[in-house]
Amino acid sequence: MKQTLGIVRYNFFGFFRNPKVIFTLFLEFVLSFLLTGRIMVVMDNYNTPVQAIEPFLWTFGDGTAVLLSSMLLLFSDLPKMTPVTPYQLIRTTKKKWLLGQFVYITFVTILYTCFMLLFTSVLCMKDSYPGNLWSDTAAMLGYSDLGKNLQVPSTVRVMESISPYGCMLQIFLLLFCYSLTLSFVILVGNLYKGKTKGMIAGLFYSIYGFLLDPNVLAAVLHKEKYEMYQINVLICWISPLNQAVYGKHNLGYDPLLPKLWQSCVFFLILVVILIILALRRMKKYPFEFLGEKS
Repeated sequence: MKQTLGIVRYNFFGFFRNPKVIFTLFLEFVLSFLLTGRIMVVMDNYNTPVQAIEPFLWTFGDGTAVLLSSMLLLFSDLPKMTPVTPYQLIRTTKKKWLLGQFVYITFVTILYTCFMLLFTSVLCMKDSYPGNLWSDTAAMLGYSDLGKNLQVPSTVRVMESISPYGCMLQIFLLLFCYSLTLSFVILVGNLYKGKTKGMIAGLFYSIYGFLLDPNVLAAVLHKEKYEMYQINVLICWISPLNQAVYGKHNLGYDPLLPKLWQSCVFFLILVVILIILALRRMKKYPFEFLGEKS
């Protein structure tokens, strides 16, 4: 365990001075600014406040925002494979090194998700309050066509089923789970196909959920319009991206949609599969060291 933590500490050396990390955080801030702009327009025009974490809820409450935010990890410093890696393998073992990467990836994913929450909250903090009550802005977006017109995923059933902070914890968990699986896909891709190939694997993982559109799937399965409900339910179960969208879950209104704990199990199964693939690959992975292979 001491050697594993040593690998994790080394990976975090100069973390916030790393150009990749700085660039990713900058893109994350720009994305948060662009997405929260829809809510800030309502706040300015109607002079209504928001609850402190509502911008995070409405910003990352749909599939497009989840996809864009998670894809920023493709530009980050994940996973950590450097010229020092062979030295670490000599001092430890491949399993300990891989465990260190797992811990590092988990902490970095949590950190990135926390920054998303921070950025969206800070951008709207001028007209926000910390109380655990839905705001007038949320009510306007949810109970009128305003939210639909602005493409803000503020829904009545969310506000009627849970408090803002409770909703924040659940959206944070789903976003973290999706980003974590994406990070592990990048790691496995690098191990099997070489460095930088993991980015391509992560890209395919992302566009899989994006291209899994109900209309496309309905055409393939020859479904009529009245059968679209079945298609939507199927996609909510088989698409990792839809599993990460809070509004695509059973909130007490639709028993056929996945529940939150079922989505967590779904992502856990994906992570376990990726861990098994990584462990199997590590047994034969040829790390280059001083011009030779070890």
